[in-house]
Amino acid sequence: MLGMVLAAGAGRRLRPYTDTLPKALVPVDGDTTIMDISLRNLAAVGLRDVVVIVGYAAQAVHDRKKDLEQRHGVRLELVHNDKAEEWNNAYSLWCAREYFSQGALLVNGDTVHPVSVEQTLLSAPATSDILLAVDDVKKLAEEEMKVTLEDGAVRRITKLMDPAEAYGEYIGATLIRPGAAERLADALKTTFERDPQLYYEDGYQELIDRGERIHVAPIGAVEWVEVDNHDDLAKARDIAVRY
Repeated sequence: MLGMVLAAGAGRRLRPYTDTLPKALVPVDGDTTIMDISLRNLAAVGLRDVVVIVGYAAQAVHDRKKDLEQRHGVRLELVHNDKAEEWNNAYSLWCAREYFSQGALLVNGDTVHPVSVEQTLLSAPATSDILLAVDDVKKLAEEEMKVTLEDGAVRRITKLMDPAEAYGEYIGATLIRPGAAERLADALKTTFERDPQLYYEDGYQELIDRGERIHVAPIGAVEWVEVDNHDDLAKARDIAVRY
């Protein structure tokens, strides 16, 4: 199984940091970046071969590749999204489709969370080929990627949902088992061909609508944050020093 980091986004709400850096390389603890935390977590659970999908300011990741590998004891394979500044991340994840058949633990490159999330996903029973890490404790608002369940599996995953209806928030970490490879790649392709601005989570919804069962792994009461703006970055810096 591989680690996988989705790090192609521009992160325009984090300027001036992201004038020259992808969001994943914004520092959150001294010179420790969001990507450092992602790679540290993946290495800690034994996933030392890591695919990183890059796009916006990709050269910055190339320039740090050797240092990141040495710092975390990992081997990085960089996959380029040539439409990172035009299309949303359904296409971005599809760019790494050739690696799905090895199995992957995918983490969003803008999420700061403890290694317990990866541990929770890897230790969960193999009840479905795709398993989502979900926060079922946090009070939800409009912006979060929310999920509802039906008969123990995900029924809907979308931001466009009344928070009161949601079971919890998908936190940007997925266990993709090898058996899902072809079906996931096809669902992502259908999704971005329908609308290039859709999220990869819309690809998960496409799978669900086709009859796929996708289960969730509740992460418990842990401190984490998706870093979209400067307020999020301040929270990330507050919690990252405690990991």
